[in-house]
Amino acid sequence: MRRTAAPALLLPLALLLAACSGSSSAGSTGGGGTDGKGSVTLDVGDQKGGSEAVLRAAGELDDLDYKIRWSTFTSGPPLLEAVNAKAVDIGAVGNTPPVFAGGAGSKIKVVAATHSASKGDTILVGKDSPLKKVTDLKGKSVAVAQGSSAHYQLVASLKSAGLTLKDVEVKYLQPADALAAFSSGKVEAWAVWDPYTSQILESEQGRVLTTGEGKVNGLGFQVAAPEALADKKKSKVIGDYVQRLRRAQAWVAEHPEEWAKVWAKDTGLPYEVALASVKRTQSTALPVAVDKQAVASEQEIADTFARLKLIPRRFSFADLVDTRYNGELPPSTTAPRGTEES
Repeated sequence: MRRTAAPALLLPLALLLAACSGSSSAGSTGGGGTDGKGSVTLDVGDQKGGSEAVLRAAGELDDLDYKIRWSTFTSGPPLLEAVNAKAVDIGAVGNTPPVFAGGAGSKIKVVAATHSASKGDTILVGKDSPLKKVTDLKGKSVAVAQGSSAHYQLVASLKSAGLTLKDVEVKYLQPADALAAFSSGKVEAWAVWDPYTSQILESEQGRVLTTGEGKVNGLGFQVAAPEALADKKKSKVIGDYVQRLRRAQAWVAEHPEEWAKVWAKDTGLPYEVALASVKRTQSTALPVAVDKQAVASEQEIADTFARLKLIPRRFSFADLVDTRYNGELPPSTTAPRGTEES
């Protein structure tokens, strides 16, 4: 029954990925509407099924005394381009897009962080693939989205096995194209993140060769425009917005099934895939401080990509950080939700 249903499961995500990985030069898929009321408007960059969806599901968009104007982007890199261009005040990205933005000299500030489990960060191979361990990737083709969190996860996983990017045939593909290539066997492995990991596993189209656990930092960030932070009124509402997101993340951890239903409807994902992804990754997100440990971890990523000449220059990640919203949050190295050792 599950094998018969697999193609049907793959189709909704294929459509979602096509929508989320468009080729428009700006990387924007248009406006997402406006919430709240008041004289201050916060322009927020988002991705499908992202911050707007979770805030709405958690009831955190009720009674806003400022406006949030949503813009939807295909991925983190174009969102950060919009932040740099002052078209967006703040938006959520993974651990690697700020490194590529910083390497390009973009004017951005990392203002908040979460720490999530890295089980959803994987290198996938076909279900019947002869590849059994990371060293087996030598000479094989691997799909990955350039500048994504999976890009560094691939580098780190190869390093752990004594390999480098030169030892594999890297295919830089956005998720929609990577899904098609992986499903058709045109690439032998796929470095990716959730919900794509859950999609492949739930549809029994592949298996996990390795995860990012112990190799990547599991951090995600809210990145803001320096001009917005310099504006007294906007900086205040950014603080409120960040607090609402933190409460929404706690709500997800407490209501995984309810959020999975909302997320599935919003994205077109099958409910089983959405729930698996929520349990594996989203429900583990813990708000943490943007501290010295986080900066050091991101600096390692930046230095790695600089050595590989995948970003144009070396830079200090600390220069991209604004810690004003840290408050009493735990250190960035604190275990994600649901992963604490007993």
